[in-house]
Amino acid sequence: MWDDAFPSFLIGLREGLEAGLIVSVLVATLVRAGARSRLPQVWTGVLAAIALSMSFGAVLTFTAASLSATAQEAFGGTLSIVAVAFVTAMVFWMRRSARGFAGEIKEKVTEALAMGAGVLVLTSFLAVGREGLETALFLWTTARAANESAGPLTGAGIGLVLAAALCWGLYRRVLRINLTRFFTATGVVLIVIAAGVLGYGLRDLQEGTVLPGGTAYAFDLSGSVDAGAWYSALLQGVLNLTPAMTWLQVAGYAGYLAVVMTLFVRGVRGVREQSGAGVPARAGAGAGAGADEAVAGGKRADAPPAVPSVTPPAAPPPAAERPAARPSATEPPSAPTTATTRRRPAWLIPVAVVAVPALLAGLVVALSHPKPAAGETVAVSETDCGRGFTAPEPGRQDFLMHNTGNQTSEVYLIDPSSNAVYGEIEGLAPGTTRDLVATVAGGTYAWRCVPADGRAVTSKAVRVGGATGAHAVVPVSERDLAAPLKAYRAYVDRGLATLVTQTRKLSDDIRAGRLGTARADWLTAHRTYASLGAAYGTFEYFDQKIDGRPDGLPGGVHDRDFTGFLRIEYGLWHGEPASQLKGLAQQLAEDSAGLRKAFPHQYFDFSDLPLRAHEILENTLQFELTGDTDQGSGTGLATADANLAGTRELLVVLEPLLTTRAPRLLPTVDADIARLQKLLDSAHHGTGWTPVDRLDRTAKARLDGATGQLLEDLSPVPDLLEVRKSA
Repeated sequence: MWDDAFPSFLIGLREGLEAGLIVSVLVATLVRAGARSRLPQVWTGVLAAIALSMSFGAVLTFTAASLSATAQEAFGGTLSIVAVAFVTAMVFWMRRSARGFAGEIKEKVTEALAMGAGVLVLTSFLAVGREGLETALFLWTTARAANESAGPLTGAGIGLVLAAALCWGLYRRVLRINLTRFFTATGVVLIVIAAGVLGYGLRDLQEGTVLPGGTAYAFDLSGSVDAGAWYSALLQGVLNLTPAMTWLQVAGYAGYLAVVMTLFVRGVRGVREQSGAGVPARAGAGAGAGADEAVAGGKRADAPPAVPSVTPPAAPPPAAERPAARPSATEPPSAPTTATTRRRPAWLIPVAVVAVPALLAGLVVALSHPKPAAGETVAVSETDCGRGFTAPEPGRQDFLMHNTGNQTSEVYLIDPSSNAVYGEIEGLAPGTTRDLVATVAGGTYAWRCVPADGRAVTSKAVRVGGATGAHAVVPVSERDLAAPLKAYRAYVDRGLATLVTQTRKLSDDIRAGRLGTARADWLTAHRTYASLGAAYGTFEYFDQKIDGRPDGLPGGVHDRDFTGFLRIEYGLWHGEPASQLKGLAQQLAEDSAGLRKAFPHQYFDFSDLPLRAHEILENTLQFELTGDTDQGSGTGLATADANLAGTRELLVVLEPLLTTRAPRLLPTVDADIARLQKLLDSAHHGTGWTPVDRLDRTAKARLDGATGQLLEDLSPVPDLLEVRKSA
């Protein structure tokens, strides 16, 4: 979170300080001109600018959320580049203007005082609104890059609060800040951050298919760099440097940094040379003094003379020093107050300047949100599928599926040429109507209805014009899964043969009283069993006997129904004698042999195979990585390592099916597995493993995070390889 907060903190501090300095100059100028009655006009303009900025942020957030995944990438990438352009322009503008912008603002205020209330409101609105819009855009961009909003929002909030405190201190004359140096230093850091945002934006445009080269990587260190480590999180959060970057990202990052930083540094040197050549050096007159004093509302009694070249125009003397009867040179005489003016509530304009931007933002969000087209009703039955279906318009569509038949049916919107599924309803009962929402793009579409007791019926196909792009899943049949299932069953059969040998050796060790050797052989055998995780559902009652937990048993670890690996583990690591364990070890060897004999005849559900790709490590995260199953050996990470090996073996047999349906999935998962494997290896020392409860907080968090990321990336596998009746 905090690594993602720094860029937003810096932009909040800089933009907040710029806007705050402008407001301070406006207020100070009006106070010194004896025009305090005009202060509400300044605050009204500031309030309008804040409302506009927040409304702009809401439009960005909700408009992007309503787009398709590809469109979101393109939209986000485009705005990232726009944000970089704004930040770059702001950095260069402040480099040039930090020394004299207070004087410019005072001139605008003087002009506004002579032209009426509306102009003063507009002056403050435009001065603050630009900073607010830049802040909203950059904050939205950094939040999108971080994939979370808490860090960026927290960082921006802290930056804005600190900026407000600094501006108050300057206004009250309790602070002096060299603004030129401040904006120069933060400008250098912002240029580096902006280079990262540019690289991120280019990657978004590649993923949105706007720019080419999405698979042309300049480097890919994801297999050797831990993305969950603190240094990785810091580099990615602050600089947007990731373990894998394309050539376009690297070129954009390096090119922007080289060109913009060079121009910025040269410009800073040029400003210093001009300042040194045109103004004699005077003791105590630091750069930016003029701006400091202008913010404070006038020269301090103890301050040195300001540098003439950067001192803003002299402010009029305070109202207390002027004759009371003489009208102000800058404030026009007040117009007669009319009855209409008196009756207008004081809150009307402030409420209006907040309500109008919010209302406009709401209209933009409402109009841009792609609501599903009001649904056409499509009839479903065991004899007639898709009656009433006509070629829909491209976009999100809401189809009202009404079952007019006598049987419950599965309903699929498909591409009839490939059987790819765009949307589905499972178990549509007779006489009922349910919504099916799907995104339609250019292509061919048809309905397929599969009644509970009957043959599948497919509607007439319709053609939708326009560009392709709707996401579809090519269904998997039991025939498709037959080869992977056969390969995995062979893997399990070999593993069970090994398990039988290893449990017999464990039994022999305990019978002979070699408990030290038995502990090592126990871990070897238990890891073998743990690597067969995808077959647990097939093992029936053998799994409870071989690797059951004591949870829920009346006698706990001493219950007579608690047997198998975990019961023997408890005895071996709690000092139980061999005489108490030899019966348990003999029973484990017999159960293992019984399982091996029964396995070839046990039913292995086709749907279990893709489900286990996710569930093996779910159990690992729930039990092994919490220490819940540990009965004293402290080998939970060794078991987790075996579970990971079993997951890897399962993905090998599923690879042909996954590659054709989600070509980007397996490279991502492989990188996740390598990251988790590296963390597990770091806890393996010779023949020993670090117990879960002895991991330090950082190591435990990294391990949980890597496992969680792998689980997230594996989660699409069951849906991609679901056996659908549409196939």
